[in-house]
Order: sequence, then C-alpha cells, then structure tokens
Amino acid sequence: MKPRDIILLNLLNKETIDGDILKPSRPGVGNFVSSTTISQMEKMNAFFPEAHYDAIKMFELSRANYEMLGYDMIMPVFSVVIESFAMGCSVDWGKPDMMPQIRSAIWKNYSDISFKDKDIKNMLLKNNAVKAVLECISMLKQKYPGIAVTGKVFGPWTLSYHFFGVQEFLIKTQDNPSEVKSILEKLCQITVCFADLQAQAGADVITVADHATADLCSPAAYRDFLIPVHSRLAGRIKVPAVLHICGNTLDRLEYICRTGMSGFHFESKVDACAAQAVNAGRIALAGNINNPTTLLFKKPEDVKREVEYAVKCGIKIIGPECAVPLIAPLENLIEISKTVKSLNNNTSTD
Repeated sequence: MKPRDIILLNLLNKETIDGDILKPSRPGVGNFVSSTTISQMEKMNAFFPEAHYDAIKMFELSRANYEMLGYDMIMPVFSVVIESFAMGCSVDWGKPDMMPQIRSAIWKNYSDISFKDKDIKNMLLKNNAVKAVLECISMLKQKYPGIAVTGKVFGPWTLSYHFFGVQEFLIKTQDNPSEVKSILEKLCQITVCFADLQAQAGADVITVADHATADLCSPAAYRDFLIPVHSRLAGRIKVPAVLHICGNTLDRLEYICRTGMSGFHFESKVDACAAQAVNAGRIALAGNINNPTTLLFKKPEDVKREVEYAVKCGIKIIGPECAVPLIAPLENLIEISKTVKSLNNNTSTD
C-alpha cells in the first residue's frame, strides 16, 4: 500500500479511496508540522532561511521527510509567517538554528484591516514566499505521487496574534468579544484562500495550525470563538484538514472533535489513551511523540516505547508532537518510522 493511501485511509477514518475497498495496513507516520533539523539541512544542502522562501531549497529540504526519515508524508512549510508576511507583516527570517518571527503587529482594531476579501488571492500570489510554497508543493507532487504531500496554513486565532499582537488581541477577547468574532471571520478568508491555493498545487492534506493553547485560550473561549471558526474551515477547505494545537488540549478535545476536522495533531502533554477515550473514534488523532525530552535528549529505545504506546492507544498517524527541535538527533526521528513499520511486519507475520 502506498504511503499516501496509508495516510489518507487513516485520516479519513474509512476504508475506501476512489470507490476501492481498502484497509490501512498500519498506522501512518509523519509530522503535520516541521520535522526539519540542522543535520537534515547539512545532508540535503538546503538551509534556513533560504528554504522558507526559495522553492528549490524548500523542495530539497522537505523531501528529507521521506528520503531520510522514512515518513509517509512530506510537509514543506517550515515556518509560521508565510501568510502574515504576504499580508504586510515585517519578518525576521532567522537563520539555520532559528525559525522566522514576526517583527511587530501592524493593526490595532478591526477597522485597521485594509484589504477586502477579493484582494486576498492577489496579495498571496504576488508574494515570493507564497509562490515558493506553491511551486514546491507542485514539484513534490510530481516527484513523489505516492507520498502524502501536506500543506500548512495558520488559523485566524494565530494570525490575530501576528497582526494585532498577542496581548492586545487577548485583551480584546475580554473587552470586545464581538470585535474578535469579526476579526476571526475576516482572517478566515486568508486561511481558506491559502489552503485552496496549496490544494490546487497538489497538496493531499492541509494542516491548520492555530495556537489556541491552554495558556492563551480557555476552554470556554475555544467553545465560544473557535468551534464556529474551525468548523467553517473544515467545511471550506477542499482536501482533508488536520488541526494542530500545541500544549495540553485535553480540556478542549471534546470541542475539537465536534469541528468536523479530519484529524487532530496533538502533543504528548495529553496522554494518548486519554485522548482516544474522549475522541471515541470521531476524529483521526495524530502526533503525540514527545519533542523536548524524548526526541531531543533520549535514545531510540525511548522513542520506540513511546511509539508502541501511541499505537496501542489507537493513534492513527504517529509522529513528533510539534515542530521538532532543530538540533534533535536524526536517529530519534528515524526511530518513529522504524518502529511503526516493524510493528506492522510483526503483525503480518503473526
């Protein structure tokens, strides 16, 4: 079974593709956000920051997901800034050991948003970093048709941090919730448009990363502000959409399962079996292998134990919980795919 089919069958929670009755041969392996490290940059001769906005460098570095790590998917959008940069934010593009960052907010109130919905597509398509992402996805799809090519966009909650500033936006959620809802509805158009462009370029799946973490968004705020937004995104994005939220999300997982997203990529702060108990089969759970301790500092045998536990709990796609540390050892990242594939072989033999 092709890696792309394994990802899609696990993600869609069904046993058919294009009318053919199939069953995934094993859990999928991959990361819905960045799996890139400095050692991969060295081996592929493609480095940050150029790989954030140069299609060829992005292609070379991202294909290490499959060629070096053995994952079933390739995800080439490493940074968190592409659409915000395209819409006017100033960006520090970082360096090989530092991810890009937004330099400063550009708006204070909803009335400061200058673009109209009809302007968004043109603003994105005129941006060199956006064009690099789209060109890279097309190149990956042509080179690796049997691998799941995964795009990535950011949800309006995260975009609001970029455009208004984290503290200022969160104050609005308390002082002016109606303005916040208007902001989120407006910024949804950016998320959907960029997702559509990536799907048209050939992306099989789209990650929707939205940093509604426990320290920045209460369960009640998720319920009131983001269930409608994430449900709208799930309905409008034309390929399977996987939501990514960092941190301990167990207190909002019930709400996430109601959004209609195809999958949820979650952190190790949530126990895999506890997440599955809340989920009750409604959404494909993904990720969960610890980054800051296990993948960064421990040994392959420790990674193996975490992977085996995630498989036991029924996690559909196993991989790092979030963007991996840039200095994470290569052997630990490879161990994820080795363990999942060996478990499948053992099952088949038995």
